[in-house]
Amino acid sequence: MTTPQELVACVEKLASLPAVYHRIRALLDDPDSSIHEVADAVAGDPAITARVLRVVNSVLYGFPGKVETVTRAVNLMGMQQVHDLVLSTAIVGTFSGIRPARMHMTRFWQACIFRGLAARAAARQLGTGDPERMFVEGLLADIGHLVMFQGDPEGASAALEAAKTRRIPLHEAELAVVGCNYAEVGAALASAWHLPSGFAAAIGAQLLPALGGPHVTEAALLHLANQIVATDEDEAADEIALQNLDPMTVAMLELDVERIAAIRRAVHDELAAVIALFFPQA
Repeated sequence: MTTPQELVACVEKLASLPAVYHRIRALLDDPDSSIHEVADAVAGDPAITARVLRVVNSVLYGFPGKVETVTRAVNLMGMQQVHDLVLSTAIVGTFSGIRPARMHMTRFWQACIFRGLAARAAARQLGTGDPERMFVEGLLADIGHLVMFQGDPEGASAALEAAKTRRIPLHEAELAVVGCNYAEVGAALASAWHLPSGFAAAIGAQLLPALGGPHVTEAALLHLANQIVATDEDEAADEIALQNLDPMTVAMLELDVERIAAIRRAVHDELAAVIALFFPQA
């Protein structure tokens, strides 16, 4: 049996967030820092700057007119959103070199972006949570599987097969076969990387949002996003998603089939463009 921390340690040797992200985190935690300092920190990394400007000028944000400088981007978005944007682009860049042999990486990242957009659309449509923060949390929500297939490919594959054979939820099979599930591993990675505390709490509680404590709303939005992704190819997808949701989440977010359908439509309106934005080579 393997612990989440042991699996994360395997990946940490291969991947780490860029220095510019840690600099922005430090500035965000400093009450005396300024927007100009954040803009300078981003501009100090040409690759991150290019990604940030590409995303800011995309359908993901929809600002009127072209945003040509990081300073203007920070002024338009604010320091917190720039932090989240740098984090999302850094995560994709950091993990781009990790390609477990038993994972289909294109499908994995497409599903991650789908989940991020679903969490973002849910926050917007339901009027709860921070939509941009939810996009990043949704993007990260399944990162535990990438860690598991990198750190313990045989165990992760065996759990996947056991879930299919025994017709049980994947996270239950992972707990029995590996010793931990993908939500626990994702939370451990968020903690190891010293991401804002809400990330680890929400990702760790996405299977049972009631465990999210003060971050229960974020966990519930991730839980909803997971079901929207999981049912997307099913007939009567929205009805099935509603049936599979944790009852507390349904009650707390006041969900019904029509609301889930509206969230799904919003995701599909943006999905292809956002996938191309993060993976222009795909």
